[in-house]
Amino acid sequence: MKTRPAAPSRPEHTPHPAVSERLVHHAREARLAGRRGQAVPRAEIGASWDRVLRSGIDPEQSPETVLLGTAEIEHRRGSTALGEVMPLLRDGLAGIADAAQQILVVTDPEGRVLWRQGHAAVLRRAKDICLEEGAAWAESATGTNAIGTALAARVPVQVHSAEHFIRALHGWTCAAAPLRDPRDGRLIGVVDISGPASTFHPATLALVGSVAALAESELRNRHLQATDRLRSVAAPILCRLPGRAVVVDPHGWPAAVVGMPPMDRLPLPKSMRPGTVWLASLGMCRVEPLPGGWLIQIAEGAQEGPPRRVVLDLSREQGLAVHVAGQVGTWTRRLSPRHAELLYALALHREGRTAAELAQDVFGDASRTVTVRAEVSRIRRHLAEVLAHRPYRFGDDVEVEVVHPDAPADLLPRSTAPVVLRARAAAGVS
Repeated sequence: MKTRPAAPSRPEHTPHPAVSERLVHHAREARLAGRRGQAVPRAEIGASWDRVLRSGIDPEQSPETVLLGTAEIEHRRGSTALGEVMPLLRDGLAGIADAAQQILVVTDPEGRVLWRQGHAAVLRRAKDICLEEGAAWAESATGTNAIGTALAARVPVQVHSAEHFIRALHGWTCAAAPLRDPRDGRLIGVVDISGPASTFHPATLALVGSVAALAESELRNRHLQATDRLRSVAAPILCRLPGRAVVVDPHGWPAAVVGMPPMDRLPLPKSMRPGTVWLASLGMCRVEPLPGGWLIQIAEGAQEGPPRRVVLDLSREQGLAVHVAGQVGTWTRRLSPRHAELLYALALHREGRTAAELAQDVFGDASRTVTVRAEVSRIRRHLAEVLAHRPYRFGDDVEVEVVHPDAPADLLPRSTAPVVLRARAAAGVS
C-alpha cells in the first residue's frame, strides 16, 4: 500500500502565514484593550508586550529616537569587544542580508546601533523607522522588537509584523541574538537581521544565532591566545618569587600560579591599580602590572588588617552597590535587589539574624531558610571578611553605613520585603 509522504513540519514559533499574522494582530489589539482574546501571541512576545505596556510606551508613537553623535558612536565602537568580531559578523551575515533584501544591524548592550550594513534600498527605507547608527532600539525606547527583546530576554528572538508593539514597525521583520563576552559573561551587544515583512524567512533566526555563537567562539579563542602570551611572560617571573603569587589577565582569569592550588577566575576591583590592594578572596596583596595582566603577590604576614567600613548604597534602584573600605583602599560590588534586601536587614540588626529571622525579614515566611542560606552564601563569597555567621551579621568591628534615597518611597521601590515595607512605613510612606 502506498503511503503519502508526511508534510514538512513548520516550526511552531514562525509567524509567517498570513492567517497567523491576522491572529497576532487580533491578539495585540486585545492586549492593548486590556482583555483576553481568543488568539494568544508566542510566549516571548506576550512577555515583551507586558513589559512594554508597564513602561507606558504608546503603540501609536513614532520609532524615532535621539541619535548619538558621531564622536560618541566612535567612542562606543572603540570601547567594546564587538569591534574584534565585526569582520566575522560581516562575512557571516552582511552578504546574505544583502541578497535577501535585508540589513545587518549590530548594537551595544544598551540597544544603540553601532553598525549597519546590507541592501542599499533597505538601508534607505530603514531611516524611515530610525533604524540607523546611533538610534535606540531597547524595548524601553522602541517597544517590542528583535533587538530590544533579545536584550531583555537574553535569548535569540524573531519578531515579525504585528508582533512589534509600535504599529509603525508592522511592515518589518527582524531576528536578533545577544552576544556575550566569554571572558566575563557580560552582554556586549546584539546582532540583528532586519528587513521588510515580505522578506521573512523562518531560518533567519537560526542563522543569526549560529553567527552570534561563532563570534563568541572567536572572542574565546582570542582570550585563550592572550592568556597563553601572558603565561609565557609570567613563567620566568613566578619561578623567582618566594611565597604565593598569581598572574591574571585584566578580567581576573589566571594565567599562572605559584605556591597555592590552581584557582578559578579571581574577582578584581573595577579600578584595579598597582600597589597594596585588598582582595576579598586572597586578603592583602601587592599588585604590579604586567603586559596583558597583573602580578598579584599575597602579602604574607602583612600588618594591615581587613576592611573596617561598609557602605550599603541604596540611593538608586539601578545602582545598588556595597562599598568595602580598608586601610589601603575601597572596592565596590554591584548588588541584586534580593542581596540588597538581605544586607539591609543585617545593617538594621547589628546583633545578627538567624536564617529564620532573615527569611521573615525578606520573604515574610520564616520557613524559607534554605533560600536564605543559599543567598547569604553567595553574598559571603565576596564579603566574607566583613560578614560573620551563626548568626548572620556584620562583624563587630565593622562600621556600617546605609545610603538612603532622597525620597523614602524610593527605598528599593519594587521590594515587598517586610523589612523594607516597615522602613517605608516608619518614614510615613504607605
